[in-house]
Amino acid sequence: MISFVAHKKTKNIDMVDTNTKSISLNSLGIKNATVRYQLTSNELHQETLQKEQGVESSLGAIAVNTGEFTGRSPMDRFIVKDNITEDKVWWSKINLPFEEDKFDKLYDKVVDYLSEKEIFVRDSYACADKNYKLNIRVVNEYPWSNMFAYNMFLRPTEEELKDFSPEWTVINAPGFMADAEQDGTRQHNFAILNFTKKIALIGGTGYTGEIKKGIFSALNFILPVYKNTLPMHCSANVGAAGDTAIFFGLSGTGKTTLSTDPNRSLIGDDEHGWTAENTVFNFEGGCYAKVINLSQEQEPEIFAAIKKGAILENVVMDDKGVVDFADTSITQNTRVSYPIYHIDNIQEPSIGKNPKNIFFLTADAFGVLPPISKLTPAQAAYHFISGYTAKVAGTEAGVTEPTPNFSACFGAPFMPLHPTKYAEMLSKKMKDAGVNVWLVNTGWSGGQYGVGRRMPLKYTRAMITAVLNGELSDYTYENYHIHSVFGVAQPRFCPGVPTELLSPRSTWNNDDAYYETAFKLSNAFRHNFKQFEEFANEEIRRGGPQRYAY
Repeated sequence: MISFVAHKKTKNIDMVDTNTKSISLNSLGIKNATVRYQLTSNELHQETLQKEQGVESSLGAIAVNTGEFTGRSPMDRFIVKDNITEDKVWWSKINLPFEEDKFDKLYDKVVDYLSEKEIFVRDSYACADKNYKLNIRVVNEYPWSNMFAYNMFLRPTEEELKDFSPEWTVINAPGFMADAEQDGTRQHNFAILNFTKKIALIGGTGYTGEIKKGIFSALNFILPVYKNTLPMHCSANVGAAGDTAIFFGLSGTGKTTLSTDPNRSLIGDDEHGWTAENTVFNFEGGCYAKVINLSQEQEPEIFAAIKKGAILENVVMDDKGVVDFADTSITQNTRVSYPIYHIDNIQEPSIGKNPKNIFFLTADAFGVLPPISKLTPAQAAYHFISGYTAKVAGTEAGVTEPTPNFSACFGAPFMPLHPTKYAEMLSKKMKDAGVNVWLVNTGWSGGQYGVGRRMPLKYTRAMITAVLNGELSDYTYENYHIHSVFGVAQPRFCPGVPTELLSPRSTWNNDDAYYETAFKLSNAFRHNFKQFEEFANEEIRRGGPQRYAY
């Protein structure tokens, strides 16, 4: 509970606070900390500069370096195995179990580490739909981490703060290093969810994405198990007629870019719930976008959002603070976080009704999938479970040619339940709502990576616009061609797109090479799906590639 105190210590308060509001962290085990509670974005911006933990870019946004880790560390993400999770979580290389007593001992070490330090605390919430609201308290070692929480979670009003009671707590201590041998971790960094104690414990990494993904992983368990709501790693927007579009896609496929549309209102760019009432709500209060090769011309809305209040991560700047978005010498995973109100055209509150179209985005570096194709319900479930995109040469050490990358439900690292649970929920919702599902290849055409070229963004936008405007008609033989390997329906015509681009085979101009590569990818799909076959029904199994190489 929040108490209001003067700028001094009192007998009942275990911290010094420079603001007029203060909270006790005694219940968390953090003692005698200097608590900076609910600082504004501007205050946190200034704190970061004063502590020399970041610099101001020429765009006004603050720029920070997250240190050793510039992305998530999936092998260091754990879930405490307890009475709540033991029989429900899909224990796998994605959901790694952690012992309860090990958690308790590590937790005590972390809060002891944070005691007597200056700590930044923020009360916020997730889920824009009040019926699903989750109150969160975020405790950060660094001011810019707390500013990230301000950007990414939903911001309560002063009135809501008066009787605020957190349900979940995030404790984030980048400077604390675990002892793997003693603490039960793999190495010195960790991100651990405890569903009984409702705590996300993060240490040893400055990468801010762990903060939001901790809470959203928790929601990906809570919503389907207790709320009959499908959690989705997706973006969403809504048109003037009230039709909602949903965009699934792994990092780098264009999810944020394509959903940020000047002609449609943005609901959110990364995490949503689809309710039993057929509404879609944003989990978040902001956006966390990749900025590799960002340009004002290609992505004006996102570029304009990079101003004071935004946080740039791991970008390279010159001595005048000008960002070189093409420079990936620190990481390919350069990022910006900003509050959603930095985008001009947003849906308020962040809720949409009446989902009409779902887009599965994939960056196919093999260059064999059509740039857009329509899926049957069975194909939609199959591709949802598969969650395909591709890594390209040079993005990771040892990757010298396109490599298939499958992430179940387009967000496996954040999905505690078995992927088929989410797929079955999606299938039912798709059928009940009568939505159309489209597979969109934002990757390569005319050959694989290194030979062909990336599909121009303007054509991908034109295809999606055509769908949203109802210009790609229902399936008929005259209007669609069934792909001979993948079995998907590819349109023969699309407004604003050269017809020859719609057929990947024709763009290759080499049938033998095309089919050889297509079969290579279809076999990768089949191999990946073997792990799900025993859990998937016959309809879903039939949604995959049907033709085998001869």
